[in-house]
Amino acid sequence: MSHVNGELDVVRVKTLYRDLVCVFDKLVLPTHASCHVQFFMFYLCSFRLGLSEAFLDHLWKVLQSPSQPAVLRQTATAYMGSFLARAKFIPIATVRACLDLLVPWLHLYIDSQDSGSKAFCDISLHGPFYASCQAVFYTLIFRHRAILGENMKKGLAYLQSLNLERIVMSQLNPLKVCLPAVTNMFASIMRKYQLVFCYTIIERNNRCMLPVVRSSMGGDSLSTNTNPLDTFFPFDPYLLKRSGHYFESIYQVWEEPSDCMAAQKKHVTNNPTEEEDDFLHGETPKADTVMGSYESHRHSPSSVGSPPIAFLQRPF
Repeated sequence: MSHVNGELDVVRVKTLYRDLVCVFDKLVLPTHASCHVQFFMFYLCSFRLGLSEAFLDHLWKVLQSPSQPAVLRQTATAYMGSFLARAKFIPIATVRACLDLLVPWLHLYIDSQDSGSKAFCDISLHGPFYASCQAVFYTLIFRHRAILGENMKKGLAYLQSLNLERIVMSQLNPLKVCLPAVTNMFASIMRKYQLVFCYTIIERNNRCMLPVVRSSMGGDSLSTNTNPLDTFFPFDPYLLKRSGHYFESIYQVWEEPSDCMAAQKKHVTNNPTEEEDDFLHGETPKADTVMGSYESHRHSPSSVGSPPIAFLQRPF
């Protein structure tokens, strides 16, 4: 439908994009832990940079909209981070443009909370903020080498201009709720380039129990040391073998930064269709104890059989 005689039909592909974005908004975005089906947007956006930018802009508008439920805003930023990290066809200029939207938004959020009574670690109050922090960390883990690659001095100056230290050191304490694998790799990269020193905060967080999370049913749920952010990386490795070849040339697999994590050895596979992700490792957070989780808002039949995130994850 998008190609005529082997050539991309721009008019048709724009129409197709508009139709599929409507499907995405109505069915895919609200679905908890959707597995594989969302890759139709990934594949479509690979046809033309304008489609990728339109999709990212659409996700950004969902995140920014105060009228949207918090759970959808969290999901939108998860899609944004995963798309920026995994799509080979997105140029580094577009990645930087998105970081230039997300990071200032995080700083403005901190400004609005630091002097108030809600400036403490609480997923139920600050879910979109934490999801956006994780999206930024995840994007930088995959893309920092490209940012630094052409000109190390300019790349470092750009990363310093993001003032990530202020986000990490804020009273909202995002390192406490992000997936440990993301937190640890982000900390390692930041230490290597002397941008942010995260380990003091990580060690302090490890010594403390997470605060009690409010329950939507009333009362308090139990405190837990597991990650309470309902972590979702929608463009984690594509595992369907019959259609996997469509993504081989456009999908960014995890490449081990041996200079950052040399002490932690693992088996590395070059096959993106393996049943384990090359990057993530950790337990899937328990959705029934998390205020603001997808389960408490919508549970579709298609998500019942979705594979747990844990089976995609492996140690560094």
